[in-house]
Amino acid sequence: MNKENPNENILNTKKHFEILDGLRGIAALAVVIFHFMEWVFTDVNKNFIGHGFLAVDFFFCLSGFVIGYAYDNRIRNLGVKEFFKLRLIRLHPLVILGTALGLLGFLFDPFATSIAYDTGKLVLLFVCSLLLIPLPLMEERFYNLFAFNAPSWSLFWEYVANLFYAFVLYKVGRRSLALLTLLAAVGICIVSYRAGNLLGGWSKDNFLDGGARVAYSFLAGLFLYRSNWIIKNKLGFIGLAILLFLAFIMPGSKWNWLTEPLVVLFYFPLIVSLGAGSSLSPQWKKICRFSGNISYPLYMTHYAVIWIFGNYYTNEKPPIGALPYIIIPGIILIVVIAYFAMVFYDIPVRRYLAKKTVRTQSPKTLANTIDNSADSVRRS
Repeated sequence: MNKENPNENILNTKKHFEILDGLRGIAALAVVIFHFMEWVFTDVNKNFIGHGFLAVDFFFCLSGFVIGYAYDNRIRNLGVKEFFKLRLIRLHPLVILGTALGLLGFLFDPFATSIAYDTGKLVLLFVCSLLLIPLPLMEERFYNLFAFNAPSWSLFWEYVANLFYAFVLYKVGRRSLALLTLLAAVGICIVSYRAGNLLGGWSKDNFLDGGARVAYSFLAGLFLYRSNWIIKNKLGFIGLAILLFLAFIMPGSKWNWLTEPLVVLFYFPLIVSLGAGSSLSPQWKKICRFSGNISYPLYMTHYAVIWIFGNYYTNEKPPIGALPYIIIPGIILIVVIAYFAMVFYDIPVRRYLAKKTVRTQSPKTLANTIDNSADSVRRS
């Protein structure tokens, strides 16, 4: 751990931040709802959850905090190679599954307009998605960086942040980290002012906006951890979940270029700090644990259903009154898919890979490390 952190011993207890787990699930659900509603309300200012995409910035901030917490005091002994093995095992199985589901949805979507793609192009798009190589070629999918699973854009930037952490950031002192965070904050403000919002990062036309978003939020989360900016409070999971959700449903306006950076720069780090310092009532522990466990599968497997809904809404034009009877069951279906993905694919695959590929720790320790080293990733 960095010598500049005088509170290292306080955080070395390796407590599990269960409220942060719960909040991660709330944010993932907000993304799912936002993706449904953006088909209905193309103007985000008319969308009741028009700022749901900011959940990704919350994920990035949470990721910086958790990566620092999980690895700052052991990456030197662990080594960069083992660090990346752990990160790949934690993140990539669901990248693969999400891409596969996206391809199946693309091929068998009953509401899609027929567009011919030769086998070679589909294979190239699929392989690039599996490897997280951006390839924004599909015009009908708004030139998403990853045509078969749009949310993978944030995973791409998560990996970039992890690269910087492993080679640079874990060695950077707190003062230098503060300077980098301030510079990244300037970048966020520039991006928001130029684009009018912080919605970018997922398409070829706003690719670099994603870099600005992850740079600030990841650095801010890491700085929170190293500074031990943990605010003790009694808000609990419900209080903090309400505060977090308010950010996603705040009204949109011509001032989005100003209000969105304020949320990302100050409000989300405050929520992370409060979440790390709040106490959790026993009756909420299982809910928070489940919410945290399902958040990443929910984020990475939902978009195939979203595309099917989008094509249905565009081509069939159902009345507004019918939409609750479509969207609510759609959300339930997505949660069920995520649950099965978590139980029957993600957890077993990660445990298997841990035993097969990582030899520096016991399998039991690795399983616990991989299961509990919370991540956040995860489109707007």
